[in-house]
Amino acid sequence: MEGVINLSKYIGYIGTYTKGESTGVYSFTFDADASKLGEIKAVAQLDNPTYVNLSQDNKHLYAVIKEGNQGGVASFEINPQSGELTKINTQVIDGASPCHVSVDSHNRQVVSANYHKGTIDAYLVDENGHLTPVTSIVEHTGKGPHERQEKPHTHYSGFTPDDKFVVAVDLGIDKVITYKIEEGKLEEVHSLLVKAGSGPRHLTFHPNGKFAYVMTELSNEVIVLSYNSETGIFTELQYIPTIPDDFTENSQGSAIHISSDGKFVYAGNRGHDSIAVFSVNQVNGELTFVEYTSTEGQWPRDFAFDPTEKFIIASNQESSNLVLFARDTETGKLTLLQSDVTVPDPVCVKFLHV
Repeated sequence: MEGVINLSKYIGYIGTYTKGESTGVYSFTFDADASKLGEIKAVAQLDNPTYVNLSQDNKHLYAVIKEGNQGGVASFEINPQSGELTKINTQVIDGASPCHVSVDSHNRQVVSANYHKGTIDAYLVDENGHLTPVTSIVEHTGKGPHERQEKPHTHYSGFTPDDKFVVAVDLGIDKVITYKIEEGKLEEVHSLLVKAGSGPRHLTFHPNGKFAYVMTELSNEVIVLSYNSETGIFTELQYIPTIPDDFTENSQGSAIHISSDGKFVYAGNRGHDSIAVFSVNQVNGELTFVEYTSTEGQWPRDFAFDPTEKFIIASNQESSNLVLFARDTETGKLTLLQSDVTVPDPVCVKFLHV
């Protein structure tokens, strides 16, 4: 059981902004028996490693990075017992750094999304976790009606459950775009234009592979999509708000995740400073609102299920704290357990796989 220190103690990682006190990527431990977060350690000194992702076999961690006037991805070897990281290599190109990175289930291909450049970059990975130079760059075109949609802003790129396609979500042009990927080469196969001005940000797939859920940043909604795994085509099914109708202050959607049983979707709201909980209709994929839960901090950028999925750990970027919730697996509801764990400017939360 890789990634486990003892039978109930798990290792996680935090990607951060390094504009303040942060020095890069941090690790932490979570003791499920004691319901306690702790042991915060700086494990990789990097500039703005805001998003990280882990290979399925727990051998490698990939982080977005900034190096001077260049940006790209860094690869690390993971010690699954201690959580320590050893840098393997970095690949950077001119321009702003990416905001998201994903790796396929076989640890052979990595893709990153670049918000500032409106691009997706693809890399190949050898058996030692060594990244090749960029093998493919796709640059989006267009704009949307919102003031922040003056050009493309790719915010997410990830692999479909069968690794057959890469899906990109572009906030600037209101599109969810499917790409075929072979040996690190990207080729567009389908583009879905969603509601104008919604600003789609992140996507997660239902475990059955038939549905996907997109969090919008600008309209604070979840878009429910049907997905055809043969063609890579998405179709809109439902829009459902993630904040109350009477909330008029600034709020921007952040992360979206689904429980592995496919029963509950969770969506983060920065400004409303909450996680919205939804139950999932297993027949048609549509969502029903359950509750809002305060994240006990400011600007919740991300959150993650622990490996037991009986808990959720959220990261509040502006108040620099991690928050632990117990999760009722029958109702989906969250109960606050701990909110006093300090990590500077946290963005992304990831656990080693179990």
